[in-house]
Amino acid sequence: MTGVSDREILASIRDLRVDFRIDAATTLHALKGVSFDIPAHGTVALVGESGSGKSVTALAILGLLPVANATVLPGSRIAYGGRNLLEIALRERERLRGSAISMVFQEPMSSLNPVFTVGFQLVEVLTKHLGLSGGQARARALELLREVGIPEPEARIDAYPFQLSGGQQQRVMIAMAIACEPRLLIADEPTTALDVTVERQILGLIAGLQQRRQMAMLFITHDLALVAEVADHVVVMRDGEVREQGSVAQIFEAPRDGYTRALLACRPPLEHRPRRLPVIDDFLDGRVATPGVAGRSRGLRGDEQIILDVRHLTKRFHFREGLFGKREFKAVSDASFKLARGKTLGVVGESGSGKTTLALTLARLHPASGGEVLFDGEDLLALSPSAAMRYKRRFQIVFQNPYASLNPRFTAGQILLEPMRIHAIGANDAGRCAIVCELLDKVGLPQSAFFKYPHEFSGGERQRIAIARCLTMKPEVLICDEAVSALDVSVQAQLLNLLQDLQDKYGLSYIFISHDLAVVRYMADEVMVMNGGEVVEIADADELYTSPRHPYTRQLLASLPHGWRGGAARSG
Repeated sequence: MTGVSDREILASIRDLRVDFRIDAATTLHALKGVSFDIPAHGTVALVGESGSGKSVTALAILGLLPVANATVLPGSRIAYGGRNLLEIALRERERLRGSAISMVFQEPMSSLNPVFTVGFQLVEVLTKHLGLSGGQARARALELLREVGIPEPEARIDAYPFQLSGGQQQRVMIAMAIACEPRLLIADEPTTALDVTVERQILGLIAGLQQRRQMAMLFITHDLALVAEVADHVVVMRDGEVREQGSVAQIFEAPRDGYTRALLACRPPLEHRPRRLPVIDDFLDGRVATPGVAGRSRGLRGDEQIILDVRHLTKRFHFREGLFGKREFKAVSDASFKLARGKTLGVVGESGSGKTTLALTLARLHPASGGEVLFDGEDLLALSPSAAMRYKRRFQIVFQNPYASLNPRFTAGQILLEPMRIHAIGANDAGRCAIVCELLDKVGLPQSAFFKYPHEFSGGERQRIAIARCLTMKPEVLICDEAVSALDVSVQAQLLNLLQDLQDKYGLSYIFISHDLAVVRYMADEVMVMNGGEVVEIADADELYTSPRHPYTRQLLASLPHGWRGGAARSG
């Protein structure tokens, strides 16, 4: 046994080592002797940051590692049903995959085939593994869609993936994974970047399915806050190695490894606001301050200068219906709020609530359908494009997806120089390059990053470049649209610390949009809640989290994962 109690062991991983050949001279040691057990009917959480080897471990179990450059080294063992899966024939491995062992992949939008209906993809699984006829498979697909909570399955079965929400797509992926009643379900980051309410639904769905179908589960995540709610046993990984493993109680109450303690501490706490969030290196180097010391005050006194006054902002979209018909969708309806200089307004709500549309309309990237946006007394919406140019320097936005918001054909230096040239910032390119090097240092990147392309950076590093690009304009208002979503907790902590430092030094005003309510409470002085395009509540951050007035706000807060709370954690 490796850290698991004496229950029946369904799968056992021993000394798993995997190498990736990068080029003729370079080999990446992705897994360096990983060992753990998965008990029958139990849940093991595999925890760690990006690059720790979590997904590689899952793909090795399934036999889905790329054959072109991945090698499972001799001595590795993946035992299932008394056999080493690494030694059985490929055809037999394929029969096990999807039937006995199945997986919910991390990103449903890229895992579902966009050119086939969800029903076609479900039927394909059932006919291939169970040999059902077309009619039988379709009837079974409808049952599966009902079981995973898809509304109106008779209509949705013929929908294409793009016609479903992110949460619904994840439910379809879960339906495909359980279609053949596997004994082991691998869930790879199944709730990453989902709203807290949808996350709660997906976690509840998986837990209910596991109990009803008596499955074992390997739950992969970088967020320890979720682990206590789903797992019995935790395996903490870093750089391809197991740093620590044990029961949920042991990991949360008495973590032995500094890396485990860092993962637990990097998340913004709900009960207090430290001046800075600790990061991984703080724990590994022994530089961690006592939690709760030197707290950061938040909130508004009421006499702050208002830099942005939004009045009755409305944004409508129009869609064609039929040959001559037209349908109107009101994405933002009569939104009014104020932003104080040097303060942070948090904006929360589920996907589709209007948060991003609000941000893009404020930045004039969507034309508004009505209302006013007063910036230093001037209505930005009434300005001509040429007149608005002078305000663009002062009003910037960091987009949600750093992989899509940086030009892949430009180096980081070119990305940062371009807006400065457009707005004639700096006397010449030599002066601009000096400013760029200074900004790279401020966002924690080496000057060598100047010559690198976006694909050479991690997600967190790309987001730092996106922030630096905004800072080239020396803005007064910065909109952060899910700027730290889906990042590892340590990278997230680094970026939140950076934003705090910039606000302290330059007096920046933030509109901070996120579905992560713990992050919003840590960052915001005031919080605005949106639902269905409407502002349903605005309050001081502490007041809103302790005494929410609107039922929708209470629903959001009730969906927060609470981490380890002794007896409140899931028992085995």
